[in-house]
Amino acid sequence: MARDCTAASLRRAARSLSSVYDAHLAEVGLRGTQFSLLVAVSLMGEPPVTMLAEQLGLDRTTMTRNLAPLLREGLLEDVATDDRRVHSVKLTAKGRRTVDRALPLWDQAQAEVVRALGERRQRELVAVLDLVAAIGERTE
Repeated sequence: MARDCTAASLRRAARSLSSVYDAHLAEVGLRGTQFSLLVAVSLMGEPPVTMLAEQLGLDRTTMTRNLAPLLREGLLEDVATDDRRVHSVKLTAKGRRTVDRALPLWDQAQAEVVRALGERRQRELVAVLDLVAAIGERTE
């Protein structure tokens, strides 16, 4: 069963791939998950935390836990909104500089993965993972 379990295989593969990105991004003090979060905020502007969590497929509690070190390090900052119930964040100048320094490192990690898998397999993997993500979205 352990050999055929899709979830276990996916978790093992995710840990392996994460270690590649984490190793490259360590130079700027980020993990892959933190980089993804900073990029998402950069692209979204000043997103409400709930919207950011939805976009990244995380629950609000996990999102809040992931935001904490980025806020503490001054890479993100809280944004006041008209609705006090809505908590938004934005990239700081330090956060922007960190993303700019991290982008070439992410490119290196991505290239390493593509080299290991081959371009065709990497594209197929991403397509299959999109299908897998859709399974979870249908069951929610």
